[in-house]
Amino acid sequence: MSVRLLASAALILAATSTAFAQPRGAVRSSQPVGARPLGFAETQTLAALQRIRQIDGRVGSVIALDPTALSQAARVDMGGLRGPLHGQPVLIKDNIEMAGPLPTTAGSLALLGNVTGRDAPLVTRLRNAGTVIVGKTNLSEWANFRSTSSISGWSAVGGQTRNPHALDRNPCGSSSGSATAVAAGLVRLAIGTETDGSVTCPAAINGIVGFKPTVGMVSRTHIIPISKSQDTAGPMAPTVREAALLLSAIAGSDPADPATAEADKRKRDFAVGLDRNALKGKRIGVMRFAAGFGTDEVFERALAVLKAQGATLVEIKQFDDSAIGGNEFKVLLAEFKDGLNDYLRSSPAPLPARDLKGLIAFNQANAAREMPLFGQELFVQSQATKGTADPAYRRARQLSFAAAGPNGIDRLLRLHRVSALVGPTMPPAWKIDAVNGDQIGGGGAGSLAAVAGYPHLSVPMGQVKGLPVGLSFIGGKWKDGEILSLGYAYEQARGAMPNARFLPSIETSPFAAPALRR
Repeated sequence: MSVRLLASAALILAATSTAFAQPRGAVRSSQPVGARPLGFAETQTLAALQRIRQIDGRVGSVIALDPTALSQAARVDMGGLRGPLHGQPVLIKDNIEMAGPLPTTAGSLALLGNVTGRDAPLVTRLRNAGTVIVGKTNLSEWANFRSTSSISGWSAVGGQTRNPHALDRNPCGSSSGSATAVAAGLVRLAIGTETDGSVTCPAAINGIVGFKPTVGMVSRTHIIPISKSQDTAGPMAPTVREAALLLSAIAGSDPADPATAEADKRKRDFAVGLDRNALKGKRIGVMRFAAGFGTDEVFERALAVLKAQGATLVEIKQFDDSAIGGNEFKVLLAEFKDGLNDYLRSSPAPLPARDLKGLIAFNQANAAREMPLFGQELFVQSQATKGTADPAYRRARQLSFAAAGPNGIDRLLRLHRVSALVGPTMPPAWKIDAVNGDQIGGGGAGSLAAVAGYPHLSVPMGQVKGLPVGLSFIGGKWKDGEILSLGYAYEQARGAMPNARFLPSIETSPFAAPALRR
């Protein structure tokens, strides 16, 4: 647990000797004689804070607790019932601004003073829905866009986040803390952000639901950027229904973010639209070109569930994605430079650097603390670009988007006459490796949805030797509701999934330990 988390936990919890029950039941608290009874939001908030204090030291999900959480909860209770999210504690990834005393750091020491006094529009929407923001979650520093040899889930501010299913395993990233907080049972609702896989990968690897909406469904204002083409925030939760409720709360147009111009027209109550019979009569494309990496057996069981629910499965064996990767990388380097420079210059907080060049210098000057495990090659490469004014950037964006969207997802849906595409999201979690960085053995078709800006849902589909893996549902632009409904229908038919066990390692599990003994 970080020093910031310990300090903020002490501030919030020192004033109470309350006893807590489980989070979703009827939570009672022992009160001094004559004290007013706690409201629902206060009770839920205190229970979440207690769970964080008791559990988070094992996984490192939470980078800082908000000392205003209890006063937020009291105001929510005084304001009356606001809807299905009333009083629910939420954790926010620490690249998203929220008003109050906490900085928005992106995990970097350079932003420890980045207290802006601003709520990102999505945070304002959460507050209006009656949720209580209890704190910030750890992340892969700079949303995993600093080094080519990074360790997902590590930041200089928050340290290493760990997978609650096996503590020596990686949680994926960059929304590592948001995913592990939900998987570990600290909260049921968290917000992550994704540029390419940063919601769906940690969701799959930690055994929860993660949804990357259509780019433009959710405002990006006051979120530390990587890519104006691909960035979006998204919900992370134990179930599709809860993810849909969270998306309904945060979706909507924002005049400061032109990408969201259509959001008010496209958003709806996504939870009301869920249908357990949504798969019946649907043609679903099976992305064999994006399968494998140890997930075949679990994937076949998931496909059998889809078929049993009335879906017609259409095999898609090949797809040429050669125009995506290299061009996407050029796009991200250029957009990161311009977007980050704009963000740093616009922050009202006193910062040691106001552009990417200054950040590179800061990291070099503080290398012992900022770069003890890996460097900043991506920063250096991004700084060397000409930014988004470069015709080479515009050409790369044109090529990558066309390959992923019109000639990718759109073409596959049309050619095979299918409603959605499915495949395994990612391989099971790899071990945390401070020497070699992330060692990922393959990964599904998430980049298609990321580069196109289309919706991508990951739903738990089972385990591979005790480690969770997810099933991806991908669809066309603005088909967020349909994709959520298809995933919901699968989830309802699939059955329960195992909870996190906080094993030291999979090698100590009952099925593996005997086989490893001499």
